[in-house]
Amino acid sequence: MLTRLAGSLRRYDVVAGTSRLVALVCLIGLVGMLPWLSGKDPALTILRATSSDREPTPEVLESIRKSIGIDGGPLHTMGRWLAGLVRGDLGRSWVSGAPVGPDAVDAFGVSLSLMAAALGVGLVIVAALVLPALRDGLRGQPRPRGGAVSAVLISLPEYLLAPILMLVLAVYLRILPPLGWGGPEKVIMPALSLGLPTGGYLGGLISDAVTATFSKRWVATWSTAGIRGGALAGAVLRRALTPLAGQVALVVVALTGGAVAVEKIFAIPGIGRELIEAASAQDVPALQAQILLLLALALTAGIIAGIVHRLLMGRAAGAGGLTAPPPVEHPGRAARVIAVIGAALLALMVAVGIRRDPYAIVADKLAEPSTSLPLGADSLGRDVLARVAHGALSTVTGAVAVTVVCFVIALLVGLAPRAATGFIEVANAAPPILAGLIVAGVSGPSATGAAIAVASVGWAPLASHAAGLVAEARRRPDILLAPVLGEGRVRITLTRVLPAVVGPLARHAALRLPGKALALAALGFLGLGAQSPTPEWGLVLSDALPYIERAPWAVATPAAALVVLSITSVAASRSMRR
Repeated sequence: MLTRLAGSLRRYDVVAGTSRLVALVCLIGLVGMLPWLSGKDPALTILRATSSDREPTPEVLESIRKSIGIDGGPLHTMGRWLAGLVRGDLGRSWVSGAPVGPDAVDAFGVSLSLMAAALGVGLVIVAALVLPALRDGLRGQPRPRGGAVSAVLISLPEYLLAPILMLVLAVYLRILPPLGWGGPEKVIMPALSLGLPTGGYLGGLISDAVTATFSKRWVATWSTAGIRGGALAGAVLRRALTPLAGQVALVVVALTGGAVAVEKIFAIPGIGRELIEAASAQDVPALQAQILLLLALALTAGIIAGIVHRLLMGRAAGAGGLTAPPPVEHPGRAARVIAVIGAALLALMVAVGIRRDPYAIVADKLAEPSTSLPLGADSLGRDVLARVAHGALSTVTGAVAVTVVCFVIALLVGLAPRAATGFIEVANAAPPILAGLIVAGVSGPSATGAAIAVASVGWAPLASHAAGLVAEARRRPDILLAPVLGEGRVRITLTRVLPAVVGPLARHAALRLPGKALALAALGFLGLGAQSPTPEWGLVLSDALPYIERAPWAVATPAAALVVLSITSVAASRSMRR
């Protein structure tokens, strides 16, 4: 029996390891093939950027192709690109013709400084949420702490929190500069925008893990033996942190996606802003270099997380590992009330504004709220209420389509989870914004491209859940006995396994629908999704942001709608955990 189990584990490791290797090779290949996937002639792009008056004759275009080393076809170009990477050459810009490496590295350094400041803010929030849980546990009264605070912070994505902070601290209070980078005062708002949601997420995870750990029997044994105070708190904290090391790595990777939006809002010369400019101009070599730097950051974060995990495990590292404590149940009644109120507010806004024309110019530019325009007018004189109401329908419709696609992919992948291990891990670690940048670099910004980008990474959490549900279903007694009754594998899967998986997976997918809407809005906000004049929430917010000082209501309205949607989604997910 033990020999058979060991053989199964070895086969699992081989399949999973092969899957990870194939996923990594495919990812590098995807980045390397971007010049050919874009469908855009690099020679023509360079000619228009450098010598727009020259005639694009075949001879001229071929000369440019030779000068940038793409005259030998896709495979030859890929080989030269990989050889350049080995030498440290990241290529030349299609637009400026200059080497992309130096600018990418400089921008990456700025982004690393911003992320370091954000992690500092996050650690302060984590300490504020975790220390009360430790204190209560040491007093023998372990109970959930920081649940509401964590939920509020998580429900404010970076691209929403940044305009809110700018509106309050820079426009109304005038205590901080609104834009730029350099002095310490210019770091505060960007660091808060990134660090508060990060700290809320990690603080909630660790606080719940600490509370659950204090309920373990060994904690009572230690207390009986006289081990209390700092020694017990350190042991509990170490046990709680050990299974969460991987989550910290994912948070660092997620910061890269948030940094893209924050750098755009605050005009920070980091890699996020460079990525947006490269994707919008379809400057593929610059996009390749910047994506590689972000992938290197993700790989480094994963390696460091693995090392930290083994250090925390100590002598238990080779003993099969430790699983995370069971999640702490938070009261669900308040969450249900918040979810219902939020949904009612969104429905009321849509009901009032859906009959208004979102495209017609009905007032002066940036007209203030009035009886005829309850939420004022935007920079072109269009009704803000009408645009936000119609934007709710377009955003939610896109999110529903993406959720259905993710559900189908997850269901199929869940039936063969080992072969998809590497692809699940890669997709799970990639922020939707990074996927959106790649898609925009290939096909240009569009609503369809944004939906493809969100779906390309949004299936991974559902696939992980589907794999667990399939494994659990296959251990049921009736399914184990089905082959004895003459049922084939296909029939068992269709009639027994899938019915057991579809229901729970559909409920999980429904809970992730608001998150898909927020991701689509984020891409629209960055200019990577729906294009003007489409009334999409992220685009409406982005169009209003330059006028935040003159017409704060134009920013506050779409921001408030997105905040309500985000809070509603978090509350709904918490209310359905019980």
